[in-house]
Amino acid sequence: MSPRMPILSAALVATATAFAPLLTAPAPAAAQTQQIDAQRGPVNVEPVVTGLDHPWGMDFLPDGRILVTERPGQMRIVYPQERTMSAPLEGVPEVFNRGQGGLLDVRIGPTYEEDGWIYFTYAEANQQGRASTAAARAKLDGMRLTDVDVVFRQIPKMTGNNHFGSRIAFTPDGYMFITLGERFKFQPAQELTNHLGTVVRLWPDGSVPDDNPFVNTEGALPEIWSYGHRNSQGAAVHPETGRLWMHEHGPQGGDEINVPEAGRNYGWPVVSWGRHYNGQPIPDPPSHPEFADAIHYWNPVIAASGMDFYTGDLFPEWQGDLLVGGLVSNAVSRLELNGQDVQSEERLPIGQRVRAVKQGPDGAVYVLTDEPDGALLKLTPAQ
Repeated sequence: MSPRMPILSAALVATATAFAPLLTAPAPAAAQTQQIDAQRGPVNVEPVVTGLDHPWGMDFLPDGRILVTERPGQMRIVYPQERTMSAPLEGVPEVFNRGQGGLLDVRIGPTYEEDGWIYFTYAEANQQGRASTAAARAKLDGMRLTDVDVVFRQIPKMTGNNHFGSRIAFTPDGYMFITLGERFKFQPAQELTNHLGTVVRLWPDGSVPDDNPFVNTEGALPEIWSYGHRNSQGAAVHPETGRLWMHEHGPQGGDEINVPEAGRNYGWPVVSWGRHYNGQPIPDPPSHPEFADAIHYWNPVIAASGMDFYTGDLFPEWQGDLLVGGLVSNAVSRLELNGQDVQSEERLPIGQRVRAVKQGPDGAVYVLTDEPDGALLKLTPAQ
């Protein structure tokens, strides 16, 4: 990512002015900058906007504006320099807003400046009230989404309100990965006849690459890249290797970071680094060498959500580190890496449930807090 925030063009300023009635007020005066005493120097935590209803995903448009999703079904544009945000965009599909379901991740397409596509995931219900995760793309026309096109639907739709995943990641060679929860159904995560507890690999239009691992496997769904996952709410592409990294929620203990390999089975619910919620033990992954194991796990859990690699210039000491949000830890975990080995971890206390973390084009770290009065926060070095 470029370390510089783009200067807003005159046309963009005019557009923002034209939609001024749709902008909310800036973050209230009471929400002032706080300071974290971090290992590599103090960090300022500044509210960009507040008043978001359980914000879930975010991504940066080329002009520096930020698309933010809210779980109940709203998508907004945040203007970070003005510390304002738009009213909810029109044209967002209806979402299954129950439990952990709702409007989830959002990503700017890899060819956005040529074709204008943005991508998002959400919980989608059928007429019987069963739901699964879907992925769609759309174009942004002023304050409205147009040309909405559903490019993927998780099979099957299930009862229940939990474990939808879901994050989107694009690789440098043009593939789209989507992480999917197992809908709290356990054993189906071991089956290739459904998308529960899988990572899927697609072209951005939803078509299946010819070299996906199960394309020629009878009875298997061809979109599947890896399986045996639980509930993944974080995904990022390594800036040097171009490989997908993801994390997933464990049960009672055992949040994991995985680097999913084509066709591999990651073992849930047969193995885990945690226990069932009723206290019953689950065999540790080394007891079943046929399964791929995590490269790192947390026990007790942090309830990992959101992740990004840091490559910016504002925090030169963090370059190459992995940043992971935590819902239970109320923090951003900064992991120092040596290849795929986690060397150390520092937790930056945010004081609220962290749903998403992302490096901005200005090199700052942006954080979404999962609260009824959630915020978009900006982390910068303290002077």
